[in-house]
Amino acid sequence: MKRIILLLLIAVSTVPSCIAQIPYGKKFALDKATLLDKIKGGWAGQTIGCTYGGPTEFKYKGGIIPSEEPIPWHDAYCKDIFEEDPGLYDDVYMDLTVLQVMQREGINASAASYANSFAHAKYKLWHANQAMRYNVLHGIMPPESGYWRNNPHADDIDFQIESDFIGMICPGMPNVASTFADTVGHVMNYGDGWYGGVFTAAMYTLAYVSDDIPTVISEALRTIPENTGFHKIIKDVLDFWHEHPDDWTECWLMTQKRYGFEKGCPEGVFNGFNIDAKMNAAFCVIGLLYGGGDFYRTMDIATRCGNDSDCNPATAAGILGVMHGWSRIPEKFSRGIDLCENYDFPYTDISLSKVYGINLDLMAKVLKANGGKVHNDKYEFTIQEPKAVRYEQSFEDCRPVEKRVVKFKIDPVREFEFNGTGCVLMGNVSTADSGGDESYVAHLEASIDGNVVEEIEMPYDYITRKYDIFYRYGLPRSKHKLSIKLLNPDRHFAIQCSGLVVYDE
Repeated sequence: MKRIILLLLIAVSTVPSCIAQIPYGKKFALDKATLLDKIKGGWAGQTIGCTYGGPTEFKYKGGIIPSEEPIPWHDAYCKDIFEEDPGLYDDVYMDLTVLQVMQREGINASAASYANSFAHAKYKLWHANQAMRYNVLHGIMPPESGYWRNNPHADDIDFQIESDFIGMICPGMPNVASTFADTVGHVMNYGDGWYGGVFTAAMYTLAYVSDDIPTVISEALRTIPENTGFHKIIKDVLDFWHEHPDDWTECWLMTQKRYGFEKGCPEGVFNGFNIDAKMNAAFCVIGLLYGGGDFYRTMDIATRCGNDSDCNPATAAGILGVMHGWSRIPEKFSRGIDLCENYDFPYTDISLSKVYGINLDLMAKVLKANGGKVHNDKYEFTIQEPKAVRYEQSFEDCRPVEKRVVKFKIDPVREFEFNGTGCVLMGNVSTADSGGDESYVAHLEASIDGNVVEEIEMPYDYITRKYDIFYRYGLPRSKHKLSIKLLNPDRHFAIQCSGLVVYDE
């Protein structure tokens, strides 16, 4: 009888923590020391994860990084990156742009303020962020700057990797985080691209109040409408994990098989390259689930899932850093942070050692604005039950049906015939020979079926460049002729086409 009781007790003690662990609607308090430990864990976790996965970024597209391939680490690794390749930390310094706007204008800063800060920053951008920058510099402001008809990269990962900070100032308050995400995220993304940031921020908020990883993931997923592609992929990853709890590669394979088709980003269409937010969010979740709370294993699995393999371990390690705190990051990784904690991130005057206090100050303002309080080093807030944000999906009425390699110049006119409802022409301004004025801006005229539809400016300057030459969706379903005419040719420069993606209903 005693043996039976003992077995029952063992069985009960090993049952995974249930959702009821998160006491929604209840007051919850954390002391300042605990919060600073969690905040430092979150920022350091992001930095470590980004450093760890940096060398493999997009080297494995549509494939797993084999376990036989070593991923190096040494004590001075983060310090070396700060000194030699600080641009790797775009995950972090983009967060810091949001932070600096909040510092300057308050927690209720406008979307226009964030948009202008991103657009006029001196750092390089890519994908949805660069398309947004071009839009804003040309008078297309949020939320239109991130809307998919104005931004072919609307579903890309950009906001997902910039939303960590939002979750880190909203402990236990996923709905408050969603409000911030609505303002910031629609600057550069829409649909599943926006949901990536909403979901990531929600996981951070719940990591402050629960250390049960499946619960944090499944509860954060409640912020995403069920009938969306983003919700479906994360729900499937949770199901695949239950089916194959001991083999993350099986979960990865099932996810890749079902969702490895890129629909939005023109570079990723019919290509192993996948920068889609929901796919890379799935890789973060695979790392968290199969890492089982172990910092190294979580980071390593998220990296070995491939594609954006620096951003994904940064997110996973950041969430785990908030959940467990700086004090529980293994010394193998934490001692490297000590060597670079006072280094300012590029394009900012903020270091890790500075950002912890800034994060805590902004958190106090968010708490006070939402019914919480700070008293005697105790930070009190009410834990919110996650609510789904509104429904929105990009590219609902179109799908890619053709991708052509078109490696030629527009000199001075090029025409493209296609059957469908839309197209994206990829390309850039390149140098034809030396001696040109680098302030050159190409002026082009785009016509469809003989009608001028857009006058285009394409700067040679990489910071302000137009990411794609031309895009248009929602055309009548028929045969169309796209004509691109260069209005101000310069012998020192060329408008180089690289590909045409055709969309249909």
